[in-house]
Amino acid sequence: MDKKIIITLCLIMAFLWTACSKPTSDTSLLASQSTPVEAQPEASPETKKYTIALVMKTLTNPFFVEMEKGARQAEKEFGINLIVKTGAQETSVEQQITIIEELIIDKKVDAILIAPADSVQLIPVLKKAQEAGIVIINLDNILDAQSMEKVGLTGVPFISVDNEKGAYLSASYISAKVTTPTQAIILEGIPTAKNAQDRKAGAVRAFGENSNIKIVASETAHWKIDEANQVTAQLFKQYPDVKLIFCANDMMAFGAIQYLKESGKTDVQVAAYDALAEAMPMLKDGTLQATIDQQAAQQAYTGVQFAIRALNGETLPPLTLLDVLLVTRENAK
Repeated sequence: MDKKIIITLCLIMAFLWTACSKPTSDTSLLASQSTPVEAQPEASPETKKYTIALVMKTLTNPFFVEMEKGARQAEKEFGINLIVKTGAQETSVEQQITIIEELIIDKKVDAILIAPADSVQLIPVLKKAQEAGIVIINLDNILDAQSMEKVGLTGVPFISVDNEKGAYLSASYISAKVTTPTQAIILEGIPTAKNAQDRKAGAVRAFGENSNIKIVASETAHWKIDEANQVTAQLFKQYPDVKLIFCANDMMAFGAIQYLKESGKTDVQVAAYDALAEAMPMLKDGTLQATIDQQAAQQAYTGVQFAIRALNGETLPPLTLLDVLLVTRENAK
């Protein structure tokens, strides 16, 4: 065979061997683009699971049991971690302060929903919490604006109802039909709590619109059943002709009604506030005439929503008021 032919054949074979053994990047790219469904997706960044504390006055009052239910519902729906802390009773201000201090030290919460036992005394510790980077949401009982300004506690949204309006509606229900001179008494909540002050003001306004009604006494029973029973007994010793009682919460109404039953007084009308489940049978049998549903569960549910929004960088409205609902025999459940 001619030497030139042999050289030519060798060159051709070498070229073919090189072409067959070389990977084709273009073909590999085309294959990867044509099968995107089977490609492994990139791992999405894990969404932060916020830890939110609900600090209430107590769980001995069913109102706060309902509030916890609302927060628990929000916990499930929004995927947060909820911590619930309470004092032993509604006057346990120092205990609430200790709870918040512990939450600050633990550094495990992103936000605190506070239903304060006192409108002033909790402000300094809440300021500490805010300085530690914890979002504060105020529920039920509003913190004192001047005291907050004094210590620099700012940007705290308040979620509640119009307590003055609710108390006015409740007291008006028992005062509207009074046509003869009648004595009335008021059982107040904790005097330093703004919601207690507002409810007293609403009742005073309602009774004051009827010229036949005279308020002969207004005393605190600190939201408690037993204390309300004792205070009512004392007031009736002084004013045996009282025919109207406004109680700033249902718990105090229960204590007042207990006294009325024990003393055989059946001609006294009682109006209250909170619409607890335990109050519904009393409305139906006529021992209680009216109460106010202030949507405790919805307050806490909205509070969790607001905390998440704030943690996500949103600016929140400073005041959110839910509707108050008058509950009487006609619509008691």
